[in-house]
Amino acid sequence: MAGIYLHIPFCKKACYYCDFHFSTSMGLKEEMVQAIIQELELRKGYLQDQPVHTIYFGGGTPSLLNQHELQLLLATVKELFIVSDDAEITLEANPDDLTPAKLQELRKAGVNRLSIGLQSFHEPHLRLMNRAHSAEESLRCVQDAQIAGFNNITVDLIYGIPAPDHNIWQQDLQTLFSLGVQHVSCYALTIEPDTVFGRWSKKGAFKPAEDEFTAQQFEILLKQMQQHGFVQYEISNFCQPDHESKHNSNYWRGVHYLGVGPSAHSFNGNSRQHNIANNKKYIDALRQNEVPFELETLTPADQANDYLLTSLRTTWGCDLNKLRLDNNLDLSITHASYLQELQHKGLATIKEEVLYLTDKGKLLADQITLDLFVG
Repeated sequence: MAGIYLHIPFCKKACYYCDFHFSTSMGLKEEMVQAIIQELELRKGYLQDQPVHTIYFGGGTPSLLNQHELQLLLATVKELFIVSDDAEITLEANPDDLTPAKLQELRKAGVNRLSIGLQSFHEPHLRLMNRAHSAEESLRCVQDAQIAGFNNITVDLIYGIPAPDHNIWQQDLQTLFSLGVQHVSCYALTIEPDTVFGRWSKKGAFKPAEDEFTAQQFEILLKQMQQHGFVQYEISNFCQPDHESKHNSNYWRGVHYLGVGPSAHSFNGNSRQHNIANNKKYIDALRQNEVPFELETLTPADQANDYLLTSLRTTWGCDLNKLRLDNNLDLSITHASYLQELQHKGLATIKEEVLYLTDKGKLLADQITLDLFVG
């Protein structure tokens, strides 16, 4: 089992919170598609003939690809790799791109799962974040996608946006549940330094929400998701039963994946590598039949820390026996007192040698993970 990720580094406009690699200039789009095809050819042996069960178009905004470009990329993947007949093929999309005609193009190209970046249904919040779509488009695009035959849809929402109270967030959630989607990814608004919000915040022109306010919205999220039958299978991801993201679940389970395109990451169990985050340099290198990437060989400590980082975020937890057998790490010895402290404070539980974070612990997941890191 393996996955392939294709990074499409183009957006119509820059969202003020985003620090992913992208360009708002479309001038190199055709050349980029050809460069990604060339990288797929050069790296066709990376997965060592493991069957590919998931293909994910991320970005950027992959819905800016036209039908021909999308079909060309998918045809190349299927020609060079062993792709299962029932592979999950996900495409990230912005609401303003998803016209009825575009949705039919995506279906014909072979996309069977949509990841739609709604972020909010509140118009002032969309404007604050410099999103390219309106609240009306958020509603209409999901409904149009369902009419077009997409029955595996995930949407993104952002919480922790500064507001006088929690009413807007609660209204966003009620609107979400009315749409009947199968999967939701919810992320706290994070202020990254190299973003518009980051620069505004540094100058005092933007005041992020207090941590307590954001934590309260996370707690509202958990309660509402439970009441509406959604399973929190990863800290930021919720789904109706049997509608987990197979691609992202594979990341968290340590499944091997190949990432192509500028800034894309790859993982094969023993090493991790990431491509250069520069569109022109990426294209120029591929014209010379070179893949511009940096390689990181993983030490046993790195592998153990990777497993801690991913597993503690999930509903299936961190298997302490797996750490002992695969990584020669026994947390019950190296972190005995800390594990007791976590349980005493109600932040974690251990059942049948599996460490799980509680809802309270999930609020502190990053710090808890760092405290358990080795090396």
